[in-house]
Amino acid sequence: MGFGDLKSAAGLRVLNDFLADRSYIEGYVPSQADIAVFEAVGAPPPADLFHALRWYNHIKSYEKQKASLPGVKKALGKYGPADVEDTTGAATDSKDDDDIDLFGSDDEEESEEAKKLREERLAQYESKKSKKPAVVAKSSILLDVKPWDDETDMAKLEECVRSIQADGLVWGSSKLVPVGYGIKKLQIQCVVEDDKVGTDMLEERITAFEDYVQSMDVAAFNKI
Repeated sequence: MGFGDLKSAAGLRVLNDFLADRSYIEGYVPSQADIAVFEAVGAPPPADLFHALRWYNHIKSYEKQKASLPGVKKALGKYGPADVEDTTGAATDSKDDDDIDLFGSDDEEESEEAKKLREERLAQYESKKSKKPAVVAKSSILLDVKPWDDETDMAKLEECVRSIQADGLVWGSSKLVPVGYGIKKLQIQCVVEDDKVGTDMLEERITAFEDYVQSMDVAAFNKI
């Protein structure tokens, strides 16, 4: 498993394709799997890789909370498509904030050049800390979207649902769940920013596709 070399354009494209129908590297909430891949990527993907860029910016908003996210961080080769081998090298030039040597060496007298470098890195470190974004309240929502009958085109129904775009709304994975008499409902995951998107808005927008949708219910709602 893996993404190839996440420092290369080819590796980032594999990541982008992997995230086309996923909100996270694993599961329905951010976890240590996302942190491991995020740290390996190291910088925002290009704008044309919009799935990867959307994921990168989303995970970046959890920077202050990364230690508290669920799961155990594993090797990069444990994530990604099964038919791709991880070749990402050990990045020695993109250290975390905690790896920055702010105090120099105690073993020898600090030179003027080393002192100047330390002060510059300390200033950069403080500047990065002051620019970190505020935590945005988000929720993970699982929706049940019910069709009219067993003749409803479920592929078209899902296409209609995913066509709903809004600032603060990201669609995730989906599946069809039997409800009886040959009828299946669409169960679809989304992550929303609480201040921008609510369940009332989602219900109004989804049920507007009245040729396909009979009703919408919230199957699960979890704060992130």
